[in-house]
Amino acid sequence: MKMKRSSLKYIAIALVIVFLITAGLLFLELWERNRGRFPESDTQDGIVSYKGKEYMQKENVETFLVLGLDKYKDKAASDSHKSGSVQSDFIMLFVFDNEDRKTTAIHINRDTIANVNRLDIGGNKIGTEQKQIALAYNYAYDESGSKNCRNTADSVSDLLLDVKINRYISLTMDSVIAMNDLVGGVEVTVLDDFTGIDDTLVKGEQVTLKGEQALLYVRTRQGLEDSTNSSRMIRQQQYVDALASKITERIESDDKFLLTFADKLKPYLEYDSTEFRLKEFAEKFDDYEFVGIREIEGETKLGEEFVEFYPDEDSIWEIVLDLFYLPKDE
Repeated sequence: MKMKRSSLKYIAIALVIVFLITAGLLFLELWERNRGRFPESDTQDGIVSYKGKEYMQKENVETFLVLGLDKYKDKAASDSHKSGSVQSDFIMLFVFDNEDRKTTAIHINRDTIANVNRLDIGGNKIGTEQKQIALAYNYAYDESGSKNCRNTADSVSDLLLDVKINRYISLTMDSVIAMNDLVGGVEVTVLDDFTGIDDTLVKGEQVTLKGEQALLYVRTRQGLEDSTNSSRMIRQQQYVDALASKITERIESDDKFLLTFADKLKPYLEYDSTEFRLKEFAEKFDDYEFVGIREIEGETKLGEEFVEFYPDEDSIWEIVLDLFYLPKDE
């Protein structure tokens, strides 16, 4: 029996959210601040020239940009823009190669200095500045968030040598809390000593994370004995594994859970797609081979105000050419 269109939409959203929040938790706030730009490529009719060799653009590649926002869904967009607080803390571009049926993710440093367009209240471009790419979201003014996402997508495209960004989806940070509670809480064995932060999280004890405690557990770094990202990443991986198991259990025991799950989480996201397109992208996440996550290499330095990450030019070219182009002579 065929499902109704609304049901298909909900299932598609649920599949995307499960995948994206899982990825987001694993890479939340991993990156260091970055400065630097790359030379423009010599492009003509889908052909680029790099280091004396020509490459032809692939024809059957699509992209899907994922943004994790450092705001809560109930915070008014206008208030957020006034404070300049809304940023894209998590930026990842998924590349779908429809010819080879493979998916690759490009992990983008949220503090990369990039060309960021400043838009007026009508969405018109009034200038371009060199800013942290995370700020591109806050450089557009739109209650719905669509122009903010699009502005970020434009900066990502420019950074990656003008590759086309087909679709986007953004999630607010409290989506983690919502998802955690929709599955009835997530059980973990506490890996770090949270004394003074949350005294109920005792190292070595088994607890069920509920409410904001779940976000605190996966995001906290400052104030812990080991405040490194590496330590936090171990906790995040632990949480993701436990969450995935809990979601699987709920789906297997309740055939209506997936629809409820998706419906409850819709307020936390903004996406640029029709129902059909979103469903198609969700199916690709499930059906295509996930090759892995590519990261831009570079050098981290301490700047005047922040730690700065200087991307390696060859690294960005290698990633873009590998995912979006083929050698012309092949």
